[in-house]
Amino acid sequence: METTKWIIDPTHSEIGFKVKHMMFTNVSGYFNEYVATATTDDGFENNADFQFNATTKSITTGNADRDNHLISPDFLDAENFPSISFNSKALTKVSKDLYKLEGDLTLKGITNPVALNLVYHGVMNDPWGNQKAGFEITGKINRKDWGLNWNSALEAGGVLVGEEVTLQIELQFIKQ
Repeated sequence: METTKWIIDPTHSEIGFKVKHMMFTNVSGYFNEYVATATTDDGFENNADFQFNATTKSITTGNADRDNHLISPDFLDAENFPSISFNSKALTKVSKDLYKLEGDLTLKGITNPVALNLVYHGVMNDPWGNQKAGFEITGKINRKDWGLNWNSALEAGGVLVGEEVTLQIELQFIKQ
């Protein structure tokens, strides 16, 4: 079997997330600096191995004060933990284009297994002759599983920051 390596096209990819704020609205954010690779033996339909690494300090939510708080020791502690990584362990076909992507997510020095939904959009050639593969990955994690425990109680009840983080990832890979 021929092994094929793919690298992420960062100009056509987005690593995003959402978290509840004050228990009734979402705050969205992204990572601006990241690398990702995929390795296949016989096409994405049969098997693929994904690796991802994001620079913690590259987090952005559109608010500098919030971003600085997120990279502080209260949350991601970017000085001590400069990256976030994901290494896949299994890719299982669920239906026509839907897969379950399982792997280890390391955040703030803590590694936990996660299961994510992956939609495979297929492979096509771009106008310059590059072969590209498209994916959408979604899932939910509990931030406290990685020691991201900071919060503030609200006067009316509840908390400032939700525990559940929704991952929203759009990936485009280029065949090497």
